[in-house]
Amino acid sequence: MPLDPMLLEILACPEDKGPLFYLGDENSLYNPRLRRVYHIEDDIPIMLIDEADEVDDNEHKRIIEKVESDGISFTFEA
Repeated sequence: MPLDPMLLEILACPEDKGPLFYLGDENSLYNPRLRRVYHIEDDIPIMLIDEADEVDDNEHKRIIEKVESDGISFTFEA
C-alpha cells in the first residue's frame, strides 16, 4: 500500500531536514544529498538515522536514474 500523500508532504530527512524521493516499489525514501535510504516497514517510514542505509556510488546512480526515468519528484519543495 502506498504512503498517504499528506504524510509524504511532511516527510523530511531527520538529519538535514531536506526533501526525499519516495520509491514506493522499493518501500523506501531516499536522500540524494546524504546518499541515505530510509526503509518503510509495514507502511511505516523508519526515519531513524541509525536505521538508514548509506549507498555507494553505483546504487546512488541507479536510484537517480530511476527517479529521472519514472518522473519521481521530491516529497516537498525546499
